[in-house]
Amino acid sequence: MPEYKVGAYVKLAKWWERKRTEAVSYHKDYYTIKYSQNPDMRLYGVFIDITGNKEIWKRPQMIQLLLECKYGHINCIATQTKAYLAANTEDLFFLLHYLFRLKNRIDIVTEDPQYNINTIINAESQRENLVAAASKYASVESARYVSWINELSAAMEAMEVRNG
Repeated sequence: MPEYKVGAYVKLAKWWERKRTEAVSYHKDYYTIKYSQNPDMRLYGVFIDITGNKEIWKRPQMIQLLLECKYGHINCIATQTKAYLAANTEDLFFLLHYLFRLKNRIDIVTEDPQYNINTIINAESQRENLVAAASKYASVESARYVSWINELSAAMEAMEVRNG
């Protein structure tokens, strides 16, 4: 089994800004403990956005997470719910289409009991089905996907400039 370098992602509502320190501490501790007990999974980092922005390209920690995936530093995104990843189905499919087309394999693991995603275990060919659905959606909505990927690319380039 390959070692998974996990990037944990959390998106919290803007009202959490009042309790930022507690929220960040809680989620960092949660993921540190969760992945310290699994020898096949190493926590690379916890990325937390506290924002009212639904758009992926307006969330700095999401952009940093995606850059780490692009660079090959992370090969598994873990989150408690798919709603943290994207505000709606279109953004989720566009995000999955982007991630699944990177040269290095990216897996997704959520803890949502009702709509659990785990492309590592890949029960019932979940990964292949998500790849197909995301690809089909992006091709049907190609103009919106191009606009979305342009926004994402601009945000990623700006982050790379800031990071030096």
